[in-house]
Amino acid sequence: MARPDELTFAPLGGVGEIGMNLSIYGLGNRHQRAWLAVDLGVSFGDEEHLPGIDLIMPDVGFLEKQRDNLMGLVLTHAHEDHFGAIIDLWPKLKCPIYATQFSAALFEAKCAAERNPPKIPVTVVPSGGRIDVGPFTVEFIPVAHSIPESHALAIHTAVGTVLHTGDWKIDPTPIIGLPTDERRLRELGDAGVLALVGDSTNAVRDGRSPSETEVATTITKLVKAAKGRVAVTTFASNVARLKAVADAAKAANREVVVVGRAMERVVQVARECGYLDGVQNFRGADLYGHFPPDKVLALCTGSQGEPRAALARIANDDHPEVTLNKGDCVIFSSRTIPGNEKAVGAIVNGLVAQGVEVITDRTDLVHVSGHPRRDELRDMISWVRPQLLIPVHGEALHLSEHAKLARAAGVPKVLTCRNGDLVKLGPGDPGIIDELPAGRLYKDGTILEDAKSRAVVERRRMGFAGCAFVAIAMTEKGELADDPEVDLVGIPEKNVAGELFDDIVFDAVVSTVESLPRARRRDPDALAESVRRAVRGTINEHWGKKPLCLVHVLEV
Repeated sequence: MARPDELTFAPLGGVGEIGMNLSIYGLGNRHQRAWLAVDLGVSFGDEEHLPGIDLIMPDVGFLEKQRDNLMGLVLTHAHEDHFGAIIDLWPKLKCPIYATQFSAALFEAKCAAERNPPKIPVTVVPSGGRIDVGPFTVEFIPVAHSIPESHALAIHTAVGTVLHTGDWKIDPTPIIGLPTDERRLRELGDAGVLALVGDSTNAVRDGRSPSETEVATTITKLVKAAKGRVAVTTFASNVARLKAVADAAKAANREVVVVGRAMERVVQVARECGYLDGVQNFRGADLYGHFPPDKVLALCTGSQGEPRAALARIANDDHPEVTLNKGDCVIFSSRTIPGNEKAVGAIVNGLVAQGVEVITDRTDLVHVSGHPRRDELRDMISWVRPQLLIPVHGEALHLSEHAKLARAAGVPKVLTCRNGDLVKLGPGDPGIIDELPAGRLYKDGTILEDAKSRAVVERRRMGFAGCAFVAIAMTEKGELADDPEVDLVGIPEKNVAGELFDDIVFDAVVSTVESLPRARRRDPDALAESVRRAVRGTINEHWGKKPLCLVHVLEV
């Protein structure tokens, strides 16, 4: 008798980390499976460890090989960590993409802002709709989150139903969009759910996440009380927050000025999709200076300390149109993403130094997370009653706390996995049955490189210890044809004794060449290696650091 189809799951990004989400579901047997991809996101480079790298993406090499069996890519919502890698990686996959209206429109606007984006067709699915993608039937179930049209996906197959939660929370009063659809989730639970693959971001936080409505109340109170100019920064994609800020401005008789391209883009898409109906028109940054201080509110990008965003430029006092003075106020309606603390701290300090009052969620309820805390995770488990729970979307601590909570809540089987693990969901006992290739790609300028890229490794080393360039011209007889050329980059000018490094290195090069046997001097590669070692050793002796060293040998 033929064995039944197997349903499998593998994260290729987003497990053991926050960001860069890519999950795949497989249906079939070991020899051939149909694959469904969910989300394709980025995470952001950090200058210290990855100098010059803006974006990190999941390596899709496995899916490229499986391209003929890849039925489609389904998007849960339009945050960068869930859809930011599509423009770069879709040309390798060329599969159909399915998303609801707002996500599709935001993606189209993102493509339009690129220089020459690939033509990427997206099929629009209604919220609450169902689509057949190969052997998978995918149902979009509305959930509350910090961007419109977030959806959990119920993936129905012959083997059973999986609930892939995406990013979600429980918010009965979300300001924009639908609350999490408890009725439909309970119905799924009644019908039987094989596995729940769930968001773990806030699994370490007790209680429940407050509502967007509570944040709106606080922002209105703060804006009304402000005497001078007010600037508010938040995630551009949080349309409910943009509406809350607009309503607060209206209540305080202030005009809203939008500052920053990402913010302008989201506002335009939100208006087109009807999410800002009835909200006053916003003004361009060029009109900011035309309003009296108590009649204007600037809505700015840059809540995460991004150096080129509006708020960083305002804090450095080099924004062409927007300035803040003593007695003005900036509200950070956002949470600092781990890793961005330094950059955000620099902006806060820059503003405070200008005499600006800075308000954050440390003192006032000006931000709430879009992810479920522990009581909300328990609610989801009680509604869906899965046979198996797999925590995703979190670092190791978040995943393990979510797993512990699920066991305590009585979930029969709980399994934690890592990027690349292929998990059998059913039929029969679940478990990790294989390892798929998984890794990272770095977006370096316009080029995609793998994690072992020479450029990234060398740039890190150069950042730490600089680089020495040496050029030597040799005659056929193995004599120096001229003085060596030495160029030092990122290396101190003088040693502790006040001697010039240029002279120290020059002497080291000459004495090394002269001390070598003639045969070795005639071998350009051997000569270059001897000089390279001598230069690094000499600099290390005088400085305590070994720079990169490039030696060029010319035969004259």
